Amino acid sequence: MTARRVLPTPAPGPDVDPGTGPAPATGPAPATGSGPDAGALRQQVLVLYLDNSALDSRVLGWSLYDGTGRTSPTAGDGDEPPYPSGVAALCDGWRLIQASQLLPPPPGGEYDVSFLKHEFFFERFAH
Repeated sequence: MTARRVLPTPAPGPDVDPGTGPAPATGPAPATGSGPDAGALRQQVLVLYLDNSALDSRVLGWSLYDGTGRTSPTAGDGDEPPYPSGVAALCDGWRLIQASQLLPPPPGGEYDVSFLKHEFFFERFAH
């Protein structure tokens, strides 16, 4: 038989309602400023399509989505990728949040041209 550890119930406080439990997380609080959202953190998402499944392989394609509203990049607006590899994006403060599942090609499909298979999603937060 496996022993089960029971954690003590937290005492009710300003963030705990005895009837419903802890208050839900609401994300980063906005900083002070001249409006309800002034200074709030916004998500930026970078999608890198790499040559293979290794994060240090070269970037073949990319997309950038800026939740701050400061930039509005579009497809084809640059000839050079923002980073030479996924590792370079990590070194610049981007956090890896998703990598594509590695699936083998079906028999006979090893040389078919299709979508870019090695897709990596990165995020960072900016004001």
